[in-house]
Amino acid sequence: MAEKLLEIKNLKTSFRIRDEYHAAVDDVTLTVNKNEVLAIVGESGCGKSALAFSIMGLHTRAKIEGNILFKGEDIANVAPSKLNKLRGKNMGMIFQDPLTALNPLMKIGDQIGEAILLHNNTLSKSQRREKVVNLLQKVGIPRPEHVFEQYPHELSGGMRQRVVIATAIANEPELLIADEPTTALDVTIQSQILDLIKDLKDDMDSGIVLITHDLGVVAEMADRVAVMYAGQIVEVGDVLTLFEEPLHPYTRSLFNSIPNAHGTQDKLHVIQGIVPALQNLPRSGCRFAPRIPWIDEAAHEEQPILHEVKPGHFVRCTCYKHFKFPEETKEEQHHGVS
Repeated sequence: MAEKLLEIKNLKTSFRIRDEYHAAVDDVTLTVNKNEVLAIVGESGCGKSALAFSIMGLHTRAKIEGNILFKGEDIANVAPSKLNKLRGKNMGMIFQDPLTALNPLMKIGDQIGEAILLHNNTLSKSQRREKVVNLLQKVGIPRPEHVFEQYPHELSGGMRQRVVIATAIANEPELLIADEPTTALDVTIQSQILDLIKDLKDDMDSGIVLITHDLGVVAEMADRVAVMYAGQIVEVGDVLTLFEEPLHPYTRSLFNSIPNAHGTQDKLHVIQGIVPALQNLPRSGCRFAPRIPWIDEAAHEEQPILHEVKPGHFVRCTCYKHFKFPEETKEEQHHGVS
């Protein structure tokens, strides 16, 4: 039986805009098991990174409600001193932009060494240096002794991302959060970074939360997938189920937007509209309804909940039962199907 590592229960992360708080993460419930990759997918602005930062306790001015249980202990609103003992040791994070994640004034070796020193002051300076060099080797950096003495600006984007990964895994965390770890990297480097994360999961038996908008990455990496839209989880299931039988209109729209490798599409599907701004998010009814206006209003629930359609596969709102793409409706009419 899978061993639960992280349990998120009814998590709500709200930010103050003028005099009101608006939830960017709204009633999210998720589980991450040991030796599992949970991918969280969705468009920019849907709350993926806000969720990641909530788990790590990195929001400074947000209101956090609900529970974040790490190995059974609620860390949602614990003292910063307690979180500092967990972050970097039991929980690691690979940030989206390595250039802003690294200190431009510190040498690479010192930055990784600092992460080790914070949680293990029993190592001598030479032992710490040896460990950092080994980490640089582990993440595939050539000439690690030389890179140890370099500054971030002297490295390429792919090399900097590897340094961020080396820092995140320096203390062999049980939970690793990767926030868009391959953004802005070329395809070859992307593949190497993903292989590296996979190897780390197997080596350390870690649970991994992989945040991405790239469905190709999801297909290659994930065991389970949570689809996020406008602060809510709209569909959750194992990766095979979601790729073979996506149900929520948003999930289906995402998959339909992927270019067809066989070239059978006349044109790419475009999802109407955009994710609403935080203060304009509808707080009742189906949040995706405005982007599928051809679906009857009665198809949506007034207060959509996650329905378990089969074991482990959850879908929000009943609109999935009535959803068709406009082109499918036209085709049916053309063939005389009512």
